[in-house]
Amino acid sequence: MEKYYQCGRYRLPINTPEARPLVMGILNITPDSFSDGGKFYSLEFALSHAEQMIADGVDIIDIGGESSRPGSPALSEEEELDRVMPAIYALRDCGKPISVDTYKPAVMREAIAAGVDLVNDINGFRAPGALEAVRDSDCALCVMHMQGVPQTMQAKPEYDDVIAQISDFLRERVAAMEQVGIARNRISIDPGFGFGKTIAHNVALLQNIGHIQQALDLPLLAGMSRKTMLGDLTGRPIEKRLAGSLAAALVAVAQGAKIIRVHDVAETVDALKIWHAAHTTTGNWSNI
Repeated sequence: MEKYYQCGRYRLPINTPEARPLVMGILNITPDSFSDGGKFYSLEFALSHAEQMIADGVDIIDIGGESSRPGSPALSEEEELDRVMPAIYALRDCGKPISVDTYKPAVMREAIAAGVDLVNDINGFRAPGALEAVRDSDCALCVMHMQGVPQTMQAKPEYDDVIAQISDFLRERVAAMEQVGIARNRISIDPGFGFGKTIAHNVALLQNIGHIQQALDLPLLAGMSRKTMLGDLTGRPIEKRLAGSLAAALVAVAQGAKIIRVHDVAETVDALKIWHAAHTTTGNWSNI
């Protein structure tokens, strides 16, 4: 694995002794997010939340304009651009890498032109024109596995071997990206917890994401924050899944995950600082 993740204007340390796992903070500018219920739908509240995440130690801010919760309706390009572009323009000089969470090539192109540093695609850059939209930029690219589409993905997900099939999918997508000239130091992978997976599939993933990371030798992003799988395992409603989210994050980083995508930035940053201090041999804990 490369020592640094090329993330637009930033080179993020991901495989050096002093590098703790990175925290990606979720900024949903949607009226129907599964977790925050449109709490940050207005630009004013979204920017205030972003400022709080920066104060809490976030490493990357991930801006999304279309809900990907199970059963959520698709959004037009125009509606998504109307939601995300004002936030991108407002935050692009905030001092932190800015990510756009989209699978639409048109949104990718406009966001890149506006200065985003990372494109986070739940569809694995499979849409016609997606690879071409990102190829000539220096943005980081997160390629995620999803079985089906958000509207139907949880209807009846099935796998013969969930770990092997997700690994194969990610390997194929990475190969397609490299084939068009995208450097490996721009690529990260996401196994897609909750995206076309049952609770058994999600638990198997949580137990084995280290195998996926090692097989592809790329930075792995884990996104389990407040998800249904945690509710299934703990019996807790969304607003009481912080402890479960932190536990899942620590299980993921123990297996080599380099980026943790979360709603609760301050608590996750603190948990990862303690984890990193316990696993570092540098003795330079002041900069963790």
